[in-house]
Amino acid sequence: MVWGRYLAVAGAYAAGYELTRYFSFSHWMLPAGLRLACLLLVPRRFWPALAIGEALPIAEMAFLHASIFGVAWALAASIPPIVFCMPIVAFMRNRAALVSDDGQINMNLIVLVTLVCAAVTAAENSLVLTTLVMSDGSPGTAVTVPLFLVWFLGAYLGALALVPTILGLRERVAAQPRGMFTWHAVRRSPLFRDTLFIAVPLLALLTALTSFTSDGALQCARIAMGLPVIAMSLRHGWHGGSVSSLLASIAIASTAFTLRDPAMIQAQTILAFIITTSLLFGVRVARRQAAQHVLATRELPMHGRRR
Repeated sequence: MVWGRYLAVAGAYAAGYELTRYFSFSHWMLPAGLRLACLLLVPRRFWPALAIGEALPIAEMAFLHASIFGVAWALAASIPPIVFCMPIVAFMRNRAALVSDDGQINMNLIVLVTLVCAAVTAAENSLVLTTLVMSDGSPGTAVTVPLFLVWFLGAYLGALALVPTILGLRERVAAQPRGMFTWHAVRRSPLFRDTLFIAVPLLALLTALTSFTSDGALQCARIAMGLPVIAMSLRHGWHGGSVSSLLASIAIASTAFTLRDPAMIQAQTILAFIITTSLLFGVRVARRQAAQHVLATRELPMHGRRR
């Protein structure tokens, strides 16, 4: 039974990794978010299974291209990035809890571990690239600052798109009666309503504008995709910021027409800053909303006695 659980975790993670990689590209790496979310939520005794689950699809991809990029590159590329993120997450989790004493998520921890893991992942990709040798013997692509930034921002935005959203959904499911999330609860949710009628239409409009505008207007539209993140964070705390950051990341990623585009790197940098600050500030909003809810709950019996 124990080995069956390890195999189930490894298989489920490998399937999730393949799915998120299918919808990713260099500017937006969703596997980084899946990787970090699992390290934060899955018990450490299952971490070896996560490493195996990530190593299988990566090794398969690497050795399929070994004849093109060389055996040394294939061996280096087969090392799953999760093994480099494990000690980082373990070190930080030993010094800070995922949930603060007041019940709010420790967003400082999430942002910090996301930054460090994104930097480590980008550095590992850079080292792997140095081992690449083309089949004709010519050296591969050189590691440049723009390329490193693409990998770093792709991993950082990919993690910010998934990790807070997964944690927020986990909190909302746990808050439901019997821990079950029903469609009735979704329809009554103010967060769902504002996401559907504010964030989605605004991001869809900005995405549509990018298809027939000049370069300057395109960049302004990309940067403006951070506005729904700010608005949703102010209204619904970090839960609203997490959902809108996922949608904003999808929207800005859909406007990438070329790899290593300097304009895209600039827009992603600004969006990453907006998402980070909105999530951090959103925890304060959520804390204030929770205090107001507790105060209102305490006042209800008092009003009933006065009547």
